[in-house]
Amino acid sequence: MKSMAYKVLFIDSDILLDTILIRQPHFNYSAEVVKLADNNAYTLCASVHSLLNIHYATKRAFNEALARQAILVLTERLNIIKEDAALIKQAAGSDFSDFEDAVQYYAAKSAGADAIITRNIKDYKQATIPVFTAEQFLRTL
Repeated sequence: MKSMAYKVLFIDSDILLDTILIRQPHFNYSAEVVKLADNNAYTLCASVHSLLNIHYATKRAFNEALARQAILVLTERLNIIKEDAALIKQAAGSDFSDFEDAVQYYAAKSAGADAIITRNIKDYKQATIPVFTAEQFLRTL
């Protein structure tokens, strides 16, 4: 299936961190996916939870000022999904073995995501939304 069927993309925190922290060997594919935020054909989204993880990792790698700058850039380029009590209850009652993955999945669903882009496909075995690595998704373009 061609990627134009996938207009709303949930970007998992590992893809964003690979881009921000220039983590090899994942950087190139992850950065190409994140660049799709500049293409009006796509809406990229991430969860509030992802932003917290990104802030923590970026602060550890660099410093507080750069971590906050990264968060500001992400909030300008991505749609940020709120995680409310209903979403948390869905995640807690789900069949996902990992609660954090369940929260990410239900955040993606609440945003109307057509696909989830992650480095860890196995984390989303229960997903009813198509799940791709960055490399796999880019091959659909």
